[in-house]
Amino acid sequence: MDIQKMMQQAKVMQDKMQAMQEKLGEVEVEGAAGGGVVNVTATCKGDIRAIKIDDSMMDLNEKEVLEDLIKAALNDAKAKADLKLAEETKAMMEEMGLPAGAAGSLPF
Repeated sequence: MDIQKMMQQAKVMQDKMQAMQEKLGEVEVEGAAGGGVVNVTATCKGDIRAIKIDDSMMDLNEKEVLEDLIKAALNDAKAKADLKLAEETKAMMEEMGLPAGAAGSLPF
């Protein structure tokens, strides 16, 4: 086994992972709850870009429902961002000729 070659491959993979993470910092996903009365737009890195709330939820009697819907929409956006990250990681690993699960065992 050629240690030098392995180190070079690890460096290439690390660089690609960093580039992918930077790219995903700009990719937006949208989470929704309550049939679309609450929508959250977030980046795949978790930065919230927008929250849209339907006017029908602007009732003080519905405050707790609205709070729950915001949490649900945020969680939906996070789940979609995590899925996008997993898809991009798998594609990158396949492009490099490595098994898709190999990224989880790397030291970076």
